[in-house]
Amino acid sequence: MQGAGEQGENIYKLLRITNYELPNMEQMQVQIKELNEQIQVLQQERDALTNNKVESGENDSPQAIVEAYRRQARENVQLSAELKGIDDAIAALTESIAFLERQQKQKQGYLQKRSSLSIRISEQQQQLEEAKKVAQVHAQRVNQLAQELATEIKLLKACADELSPMYWQVYYKPFITGFKTISVPYVRSDGEVWTIVNRIV
Repeated sequence: MQGAGEQGENIYKLLRITNYELPNMEQMQVQIKELNEQIQVLQQERDALTNNKVESGENDSPQAIVEAYRRQARENVQLSAELKGIDDAIAALTESIAFLERQQKQKQGYLQKRSSLSIRISEQQQQLEEAKKVAQVHAQRVNQLAQELATEIKLLKACADELSPMYWQVYYKPFITGFKTISVPYVRSDGEVWTIVNRIV
């Protein structure tokens, strides 16, 4: 046999199958209210069943009184079964309410954590955007300096090209070397990842 806890959870699952899905806290509260109302109906039914006293008139014969009590004894067997069924149903519904309240508490905790996480992520995103703006200023400055440096190197190479023939004649060696492998840093981005590359001048 199932205990009240298992019955309560099974009733809860049955209610979910019959269009009682619970996507939010408000609907959980509505279902708890409906279960409480059902418990009240069962309690009223139980009270009505237990208020069946043996009725006998003052002028009833002893045989009639005995028959009345025997009839009640027979009825009490069925009554006890009905009362047990009602008590089991109330216990199961009560456990269903407890189960829903636990679900509510868990969901409320989850929502609070998610809200805190969302706020923290939002703050981090704001900090990142501010830091990216600062980094972008530096990256633009690096690219600007790289362009200026590349221009100066090209001017230097032009001077070297002009002086090299005469320099060879006097010193028997080149004036400046390394122009073929010289490069300058450059910052580029695909929108998410920034990369520093070397550009050959």
